[in-house]
Amino acid sequence: MNKAFFLFFLTTILFTSCNTKEVKSVNETSGKTNEVSVIIDDELWNGEVGDSMRNKFASPVLGLPQEEPVFTLNQYPVKLLGGFMTNSRNIILVKKEAKSQFRIENNEFANPQIVVHISGETVKEILDTIQNNDSLIITKIKESEIKVYQDKIKHDSLFDNAKIREKFNVQLNIPIKYKMVLRGKKFIWLKKEITSGNLSLIFYQIPFSSLNDNNTVKRITRIRDSIGRKYIHGAVPRTRMITEPAFSPYLSKTKIYNKPTFETKGNWELLNDFMSGPFINYAIMDQPNHRILVIEGFCYAPSKQKRDLMFELEAIIKSVQFLKKETKSKQHHARRHKMEN
Repeated sequence: MNKAFFLFFLTTILFTSCNTKEVKSVNETSGKTNEVSVIIDDELWNGEVGDSMRNKFASPVLGLPQEEPVFTLNQYPVKLLGGFMTNSRNIILVKKEAKSQFRIENNEFANPQIVVHISGETVKEILDTIQNNDSLIITKIKESEIKVYQDKIKHDSLFDNAKIREKFNVQLNIPIKYKMVLRGKKFIWLKKEITSGNLSLIFYQIPFSSLNDNNTVKRITRIRDSIGRKYIHGAVPRTRMITEPAFSPYLSKTKIYNKPTFETKGNWELLNDFMSGPFINYAIMDQPNHRILVIEGFCYAPSKQKRDLMFELEAIIKSVQFLKKETKSKQHHARRHKMEN
């Protein structure tokens, strides 16, 4: 009898423990886009460690007309970690202790979540760890934020991709608030109206040989200026979008849908007018189809902070999926089905 009771008691404990873990793993995180909770005691935050973290993680975003930080940092003392702070979506935990470590945990306290652990016996150890891993930390948090936004889009009403698929054979998750404003032979322009401004997405393709590693940024600038001359005009006659000539755009290499991609950030302006704003341009090297697909996002929001607006455009662009080409028989069947209906 005692043995049976012991087994029942043990089973109950194990079941309760498993349920507790499950509840913990499904706790939802909170926090605004690109916001990071820094769990660090005041002594470190107000000294060299805090200065280093602000320099690394709150440095100005490249390509914006005004200075805005990469992440918004909110500092809290370590004693608060056991409370509501565990629900923050992005956490950097910094401690001065005997154990020196650096690790990044996914969904440690809630989901979705990135938790960065940094500790060291001395201030120098902590500073070295930040210096050696700052790029990785920024990349991991940014990738997580983009995925969070993309997952959110999937649960909203989406823009009908039919015209984009037809012209470029790609699929994206685009919120339904984006509307088609212009469609050319190999060009599409979508726009979303916001308070005192708008966000835009444009799509076009160029020959695969159009870009190389020599003067790539100048070539991209010339191409986007030619697109502006042809398609993107203002309400005033003889106005068109150009790349702001006073500053050279920032160019970097990345991958989208596992394809080599040139990422260009800068500012645009409307020639012979006063409108301007930031842009982010992705030239995706689609070698199997002998083309470069260009997807660009730009915004006009003179009275708003622009970091999170541009982040929205970036997240949408990075949701792109390249589709397999249909065979001629499938295309014929699809056209026939469309005519019959």
